[in-house]
Amino acid sequence: MFKMEYSEPIPTATTSSPTSSPPPLPPAVVLSPCAACKILRRRCADKCVLAPYFPPTEPAKFTIAHRVFGASNIIKFLQELPESQRADAVSSMVYEANARIRDPVYGCAGAICQLQKHINELQAQLAKAQAEVTNMQLQQANLAAMLCMEMAQSTSPQPNPQQPMDILIANSNPGLMEDNNNFGSLWEPLWA
Repeated sequence: MFKMEYSEPIPTATTSSPTSSPPPLPPAVVLSPCAACKILRRRCADKCVLAPYFPPTEPAKFTIAHRVFGASNIIKFLQELPESQRADAVSSMVYEANARIRDPVYGCAGAICQLQKHINELQAQLAKAQAEVTNMQLQQANLAAMLCMEMAQSTSPQPNPQQPMDILIANSNPGLMEDNNNFGSLWEPLWA
């Protein structure tokens, strides 16, 4: 019997020319089992249910889900779902398994409660900040109105509302105004 051996010549710097390049080699296709089959030490079939969701580059993802749910339960669960929902289901299982490992008593319910509490605190802070903004806007509007009134009073001379009353009092009893010089101050508005 004849045994055939094939060997490629090894290119050296002296034999290769810069003008001609060797044809590109096709990329090596390495088929490795999915992370689930690798951890379970079984052969990964072409139609493996777990392969699309547990790639060989992420073995921890299957390890965590396997510890909490078990491989047979994961496979059964995925087979019962339509393919469009399987990716979300795997993400949910991995999240729940992580939460259950971190908090064996409450699991993901504890994480959800903590997140809800945090949301409520943030909503209260937001409401308080919005109330403060509204209050400052009202103060600014009041200040602008007061400044406009002050500017209008300083640019146009207006008769003093106290003058007609002083004239009326002086005409009715001239001695009263002479006796009390501070009487006019009683008629000044309290807010001036």
